Amino acid sequence: MALKCGIVGLPNVGKSTLFNALTSAKALAANYPFATKEPNVGMITVPDLRLDKLSELVKPQNLQPTTVEIVDIAGLIKGASKGEGLGNQFLANIREVDAILHVVRCFEDDNVVHVDGSVNPVRDKEVIDIELMLKDIDTVEKRIDKLKKQAKSGKKEDLKLVEVAEQIKEHLESEKPARSLQLDEDGQELLKDMFLLTAKPILYVCNVDEAAIHEGNAYTAKFIESVAAENADVILISAGIEADITELESYEERMEFLQDMGLTEPGVNRLIRAAYKLLNLITYFTAGVKEVRAWTIINGWKAPQAAGVIHTDFEKGFIRAEVIKYEDFVKYGSEQAVKEAGKMSVEGKEYVVTDGDIMHFRFNV
Repeated sequence: MALKCGIVGLPNVGKSTLFNALTSAKALAANYPFATKEPNVGMITVPDLRLDKLSELVKPQNLQPTTVEIVDIAGLIKGASKGEGLGNQFLANIREVDAILHVVRCFEDDNVVHVDGSVNPVRDKEVIDIELMLKDIDTVEKRIDKLKKQAKSGKKEDLKLVEVAEQIKEHLESEKPARSLQLDEDGQELLKDMFLLTAKPILYVCNVDEAAIHEGNAYTAKFIESVAAENADVILISAGIEADITELESYEERMEFLQDMGLTEPGVNRLIRAAYKLLNLITYFTAGVKEVRAWTIINGWKAPQAAGVIHTDFEKGFIRAEVIKYEDFVKYGSEQAVKEAGKMSVEGKEYVVTDGDIMHFRFNV
């Protein structure tokens, strides 16, 4: 699955520091606007304790977690929709991702310059929102012109599409993102076809200092209140702490550091899982002595589609899937024991894969 999350935000809010912590890469993290011009891209491992447990039981030669691609997109500024700064390039980068991680600054630090002179995450979010909406309005207006030409034929379907496109434009002009607009199936298809920036699912990341990592602060409280109607998740993370964790070499040192901070795991773990959920992804496993592996699929996929992630031949020649629920595998301790307990099911083409399924596919090429 080649799905991407893009990290966006104003300059100097901690995007590149967070990206470095997520990917353990070394993107330039500098205290001035446009330190990031080209998007940095990294693959991040999705932390999953179930994979570790399966490995413990099966003792495979190889262990393969699943991954998500993360793109660190350069900081947007006012006027980006009109090409200000590196606006056109930034917006094109956002268009290419499947979901957005919007980082807002919720900490004071005189050593880190804010492009607008003061810390105000609600205002910062609005700057980004307006730029994305303005670009989307431009996109919709161009589509409306094309649809009106098509509608001259008088076909009901074409006239309906013009009406829907006008509805989308009106929604955007009322400063609401496209993702919050309720449309019927045809309307959703048109919306999807326009690749609007504000139609993408979003997760808000409040970058806080060490003191606010557990309970937040006045900035995060105001921000959470401001996005309450959006039905979007908000996560608190300290990019500075995460950067410190990546500098520690051993697992023991990292765990000791986390304990000292009163944390049970790195914040990036929570962020990665939230991003995975945001993309509507789930995991199924294959488990054998050669390899225990996690596979990424979209929630709702049926068994043949899931098989196709391993190899297209598996989908084309799909016969059946042998399925063990993760809980049963852990309870009985091995595939053989699960079979003997009568807990392995044999499923056909209509089986909808659930998160955590352990699967073995039978196929005929």
